[in-house]
Amino acid sequence: MSIQNRYEFLYLFDCENGNPNGDPDAGNSPRIDPEDMHGLVSDVAMKRRVRNYIQTCFDNQAPNAIFIEHATNLNKPIAKAHEETGGKPEGGGNRNQVGSARDWMCKTFFDVRTFGAVMSTGANAGQVRGPVQLSFARSVDPILPLDVSITRMAVAEKVSGAKTAADYEKWENEQEEDKLRTMGRKALIPYGLYVAKGFISANLAKGTGFSDSDLKNVWEALLNMYDHDRSASKGMMSCRGLYVFKHVGTDSDLNQRIKQAMLGCAPAHKLLDKGAIVEITRKSESSPRSFSDYEVVVHRDRLPSGVELLTP
Repeated sequence: MSIQNRYEFLYLFDCENGNPNGDPDAGNSPRIDPEDMHGLVSDVAMKRRVRNYIQTCFDNQAPNAIFIEHATNLNKPIAKAHEETGGKPEGGGNRNQVGSARDWMCKTFFDVRTFGAVMSTGANAGQVRGPVQLSFARSVDPILPLDVSITRMAVAEKVSGAKTAADYEKWENEQEEDKLRTMGRKALIPYGLYVAKGFISANLAKGTGFSDSDLKNVWEALLNMYDHDRSASKGMMSCRGLYVFKHVGTDSDLNQRIKQAMLGCAPAHKLLDKGAIVEITRKSESSPRSFSDYEVVVHRDRLPSGVELLTP
């Protein structure tokens, strides 16, 4: 059974001495808003970490397999969906065949049920609008991108004419020692606390079968995903808070209250705007260098009627 409530959530995470999300158009430097120098992390980067966590937890097995994997051809599982449902893996399926393939994809892949997918790139399995969506995360304060020089004590040079390991060893022995090391660069920020806004639609969940079990897995992934995504480039990244707003309704009539819970009892901006319910302030005027330099205050008395605040 799909979820019966609408949700919004605020997701807090930070990065210390690392690059939370490189911009390929800027030499992989940390993403920034050039107008105010606040840091940005794309929704795609966060969804990737959710996918990776789910893949780790469930060994990429249905019903929690991952559709968008690293270094794969997405048309392969789409063709598989048609094969499993008696459709047209070579393409050209009719509406019923496309619908059956789409349903199979939703039942098999967690990220299709959750985030949606475009599956009309080969054998057509339609398109799915996912119930769970994330905004770009933005840092609470401006960040300072640094470009740090590093030394690599080896080279990775393609030697002309070298075909075997012995050829490369001969070339090494002919070089001066200084020529067998090189300089490199590393982009990072000293510290940044980021806030992302999330939205979960009960109405879209009906179309994909996104269930309470899937919702639980989303919360678990957001809370733990950075502990399973360590790399030298990311520095120290950590979840610092997950504040979930659940719409439950207010009407005394049960049927009407169920409708209110699905449609929502307050606009998202009244729950997610800066300082509306969750207020983040700096403890001093100096540049923040850790999460302890901030104070997070939750104003439960400001919650609109029919909305509950959860902290999974």
